[in-house]
Amino acid sequence: MAGARGAGAEEVVLGKAYDVALMRRLWPYIKPHWKLLLAWALFMPLSIALELAQPAMFRYALTAHILTGDIAALPIDAAIYMGLVLAQGGMQFCEIWYLQLAGQRTMHALRIAIFDKVLSQRAAFFDRIPVGRLMTRMTNDIESLNEMFAQGAITLISDFIKMIAIVIVMLTIDAGLTALVFLTLPFLIVLVEYARRLMRASFRQIRVRLAAMNAFAQEHLSGIKVVQLLGRASTAQREYDEINAGHRDAYLGQIRADSMMYAIVEAIGSVSIGIVVWYAAGHRTESLAMIGVVVVFIEYINKFFIPVRDLSQKYAVMQGAMAASERIFQLLDTHEPDGGDDPQARRGAVVRPDTTGPAIVLTDVRFSYGAEPVLRGLDMIVPRGATVAVVGATGSGKSTVIKLLTRLYERDSGAIQIDGVDIRDLPLAELRRRITVVSQDVILFAGTLLENIAMGQAYTREQIDAAVKRVGLDRALARRESGLDTRVAERGSNFSAGERQLVAFARALLRDPEILILDEATAHVDPEAERLIEHGVAELMKGRTTLVIAHRLSTIRNADLIVVVDKGTVIEQGSHDALVAKGGYYAALERTFRRQDAEDA
Repeated sequence: MAGARGAGAEEVVLGKAYDVALMRRLWPYIKPHWKLLLAWALFMPLSIALELAQPAMFRYALTAHILTGDIAALPIDAAIYMGLVLAQGGMQFCEIWYLQLAGQRTMHALRIAIFDKVLSQRAAFFDRIPVGRLMTRMTNDIESLNEMFAQGAITLISDFIKMIAIVIVMLTIDAGLTALVFLTLPFLIVLVEYARRLMRASFRQIRVRLAAMNAFAQEHLSGIKVVQLLGRASTAQREYDEINAGHRDAYLGQIRADSMMYAIVEAIGSVSIGIVVWYAAGHRTESLAMIGVVVVFIEYINKFFIPVRDLSQKYAVMQGAMAASERIFQLLDTHEPDGGDDPQARRGAVVRPDTTGPAIVLTDVRFSYGAEPVLRGLDMIVPRGATVAVVGATGSGKSTVIKLLTRLYERDSGAIQIDGVDIRDLPLAELRRRITVVSQDVILFAGTLLENIAMGQAYTREQIDAAVKRVGLDRALARRESGLDTRVAERGSNFSAGERQLVAFARALLRDPEILILDEATAHVDPEAERLIEHGVAELMKGRTTLVIAHRLSTIRNADLIVVVDKGTVIEQGSHDALVAKGGYYAALERTFRRQDAEDA
């Protein structure tokens, strides 16, 4: 429940139904499609003119032919009327087509901008912002903006122009009657303002409740196994029902405002029609002409009040669109290091690597994810071409070293160098091209296995086949008829942990990095699969500087150097035999590793 409440608090900020500053921010994404909006602006008044011409044509046929008994010309009148209807339909089609096309292209550009922004963020960014909220920005919020094009701000412009045109046409027909009809407008304005305030308050509550409901559902679906195994299902159902009931009740204000708006606007429209009939009753001497006026006024009154009836729905759309755009631009304005060149590189400093010294040097490195320090002045030297194993208890800071080395996070202080060059002086793309990390959690994406190995790079089929063979993945795939063309199910569920790990090794072989990092890469692999990839791992490590984080003795004891980390500092280092003979912290760990290996066997 706390998670749901926290998520809801993030959504409580609600913008105006129309915010000039936000629309100005949207303009760069709309501007490239100005020709489509121009086409819409040209077709829109034509569509309105053709729509308003239809009642006028009907009035003409009624007064000039039907009421006078001259029905010979009625087929011509009908043909003209049908022509107006068909022409208006064509203009309306073009109007909607160009508007929706501009909207879709604008949303396409916004989606790309958000996705690029998210991809450029560091790992710390994803620690602060839940993935579910980012997905909402890229999907629901974008759709809210898209609705603005379909039935929001743009259509409000069309409605406003139509309403003004109706008043002008009615004034040209009978100014006095028009003035009488629109005596109800002040009351209508007061009603609209009251309904707007009511809907705004209701809409704020709807957004808060919806965010809480989504957060609660995401949290429990992500941990569905724990929910089921620990018998929390009934409790979760009860808590979800409470949140869902709050969301339902939050809609009552909007439903009340919408119902009130519709009913009162309908009543005002009926009163206006009654005024027209009352007015006509006092002008019986002009009966034929007045009948035509009554008919055309009733038609125009109906057309005038339709947009007013729909105002509550359009207001809700605009309210949602402005709130969505505010959240989208907050995300786009997030400032994180983009992984470009360091200021030193931008000043034109020449960065010269030292290929004769150690490959990696960490000096007095300090880092914390929050208040509690994780690394407390860690020093480490990784000789060039050596295999260095980093061991320690869970939470000692082993994996954090890798995150800092690859700049998923930035160190708080200290220095990290590769070939004598501070990693901040290297472009991020170059740094990660030189380092490849193989972790225990292998992610497979939608597509074929071949595509998951190539990862979008232009490798030849021969290169991929060679990498697959070297790590032994070809033998693991022997039972699959489609081989590398096998489709990957969601999250790679149709592949075993060992097969996924072999895929990760094949990826690493193809990248051919200078520095290889194995982050507990065989932790989830059974002994049979581990034996299968043992030769491939050895091939992969040849001629490279390798950093190994492992809990298995078999992957540690052959390292050139073992570095023991505890509470964010290096407490021991040396060869396996030397550290065991020393009888210190590593010797105790070694006994634990030995028991784990025996259990796995």
